[in-house]
Amino acid sequence: MLCSTLAAGAAARAAFAAGGKMTLAIHQNTSAAAGYRKSLEGWARAGIKNVEIAVAPLDDFLKTDSLSAARSVLTDNGLTVVSSACGVNGLVEPNPARAAALDNLKRRCEMFATLGAKRTYTTTGTTQKFTTDDYKAAVPNLREVAETAKQFNMFAMVEFIRASTFISTFSTLSKTMREAAHPNIGILFDCYHFWSGNNKFEDMEEIRPGEIGHVHFQDVPDMPRELLTNATRFIPGDGVTPLKRILRKLSEKGYAGPLSVELFLPKFQQGDPYEVAREIRQKAEAVMRQAKVL
Repeated sequence: MLCSTLAAGAAARAAFAAGGKMTLAIHQNTSAAAGYRKSLEGWARAGIKNVEIAVAPLDDFLKTDSLSAARSVLTDNGLTVVSSACGVNGLVEPNPARAAALDNLKRRCEMFATLGAKRTYTTTGTTQKFTTDDYKAAVPNLREVAETAKQFNMFAMVEFIRASTFISTFSTLSKTMREAAHPNIGILFDCYHFWSGNNKFEDMEEIRPGEIGHVHFQDVPDMPRELLTNATRFIPGDGVTPLKRILRKLSEKGYAGPLSVELFLPKFQQGDPYEVAREIRQKAEAVMRQAKVL
């Protein structure tokens, strides 16, 4: 039974990846100051079709309006939610607050499912100290996250975070994911965390078809990697990250999903969403064309 379940899950993920070229999306963190409605409406005017929802702007919107209205903002502007940031940490690593985190994940999955989202992700962000045995606990924890998302017909994903003291690299996350062997959970590959962190291109050779569930897409300036932070993320094409090589390898490994631009610089987060999205579309799509994934 387990083998058939895993095979079915792998087939479903492969089908998602087999859809053809990659598509551009924007993460709501990029236009954080504009809020839920204004960011989405501005991006839509710039020709963006795929979006990634974040909890902070959604929660602010829901203080004065309904979840139904939040969905109408999406449908009225012809937008598709390709992923959602659940905003819940402490789901992967062992910690005393994990039960509460799982409850919060359920609440977020229910909200995002109402908006039409099929995917949500958590991160490995933590500053705790860990032992080798703690990684054994991550395996059943991942399965529990997968099952929680499955209750709402959602696919769960985990993003490795460069500064995490638990899982900061693709290789560690992929190893743990494979041990969990659950069909309803995958890896969120972030170009910033991969390129700025303790990863190497050889790691990408180990990617298995269907293993990458989503991709965050950004560039970095020419400076020591030790000095890079979230605030040094650039629009794809404006920096030195070998993005074309990364995209080609992801494509070779079967990924054909969204590339979601997630930026934190104040000039983007506080800028006009239309102008920001217009610039992102122009530069990011140029990189995608050069990589032959658009």
